[in-house]
Amino acid sequence: MSVRELVVLGTASQVPTRHRNHNGYLLRWDGEGILFDPGDGTQRQMARAGVAAYDINRICVTHFHGDHSLGLAGVIQRINLDRVPHEVTAHYPASGHVFFRRLRYATAYRETVGITEAPVDADGVLARTGSYTLQAHKLSHPVESYGYRITEPDGRRMLPERLAAHGVKGPDVGRLQRDGELRGVTLADVSEERRGQRFAFVMDTRLCDGVYALADGCDMLVIESTFLDEDGQLAADHGHLTAGQAGAVAKEAGVRHLVLTHFSQRYGDPAEFERQARAAGYDGELTVAADLVRVPLPKRSG
Repeated sequence: MSVRELVVLGTASQVPTRHRNHNGYLLRWDGEGILFDPGDGTQRQMARAGVAAYDINRICVTHFHGDHSLGLAGVIQRINLDRVPHEVTAHYPASGHVFFRRLRYATAYRETVGITEAPVDADGVLARTGSYTLQAHKLSHPVESYGYRITEPDGRRMLPERLAAHGVKGPDVGRLQRDGELRGVTLADVSEERRGQRFAFVMDTRLCDGVYALADGCDMLVIESTFLDEDGQLAADHGHLTAGQAGAVAKEAGVRHLVLTHFSQRYGDPAEFERQARAAGYDGELTVAADLVRVPLPKRSG
């Protein structure tokens, strides 16, 4: 059975607090794991969350500020220590190549695993697998930053009542799915389109075209909401979003499940982030992320 869920490893911005670790997020997508923005302490948070090094197939870094990347050194060394049996691909802004190499080789260790570096230097498709397409879009932050989007290919949903009406049953269902036609019955006669799931990861940024391109029609949007709305000028000055802005983006983009994260240490009441996102008009599922929670992707719609 396939599993699609977000494992939240850390939710703090800039500095960790007593209750929030630096950033870190693992997306389980069927049999693959994609680790986003491993900040300092990610390796320990992985242990607490039951995430192993061999769960990681890709690493996606949005930008090279410490709270989004200082955990790379430990995670990469752990991948090698545990002799992960598959290749791991790392995506990161090309302008930060020197930082990635410093973190990859921060100390001496024995390399046992192939880690493919795939720097990002423009919007576009980074990878295609049988399960998803991975894309990047540039964001607006004081250093070069990219957000990531995962899109499942559209498919077909078989309709039992139509199959019965056309007398298609048993092994013939599989044959029809494979060949597209069986004894004059087409796949379109007995099925309907099933929209692929969409997931987006948007970290440090002001509002920009990239934010909306990433969020468009997502089943789950993980997005920074560093500041509350009353500190909107601070957010703009430092290249961040407010909770209200995140909620407005999710509303406009038709997001089904909004996950707010990357909270400034200045705020003590997490519920206020949800209140402000709701006040901006978002009425879908909403999670104010906390460390070590698991958030399942919504079931497919339609």
